Amino acid sequence: MRKDDCIFCKIANGEIPSTEICENEGYRVILDLGPASKGHALVLPKEHYDNITEMPEQAIGEAFSLAGKVGKAMQRGLGAAGFNLVQNNGTAAGQTVFHFHIHIIPRYENGPEMVAWTPGKAEPEELKATAESIRKAL
Repeated sequence: MRKDDCIFCKIANGEIPSTEICENEGYRVILDLGPASKGHALVLPKEHYDNITEMPEQAIGEAFSLAGKVGKAMQRGLGAAGFNLVQNNGTAAGQTVFHFHIHIIPRYENGPEMVAWTPGKAEPEELKATAESIRKAL
């Protein structure tokens, strides 16, 4: 179901112009207006979901499969050395538009560092307790 006030619903369904890479029955892939690197794209479902937790598993698989295909095309077509898939869920995770989307960010040799963190440390007992909490919630 489309939300009338959602800008990404309007873009995904062709009501707002965008620079389209490809489109199929359920998705539109467009270039991001504020790219992190040349070719930065967004996979937008035409159906509205606030985030990944609202999506059917099949739709999640379709979205990530399409993102992988576009990332591979970025390597061939733009000479990218690799690509990041970034998908944020919730304000604390950096989500600013509440319509599920996947960023496909081409990465180039000697390009800027992006999507990096310093690995922390966790004791075995902490890992065990954390895993148990997650398992219980599944």
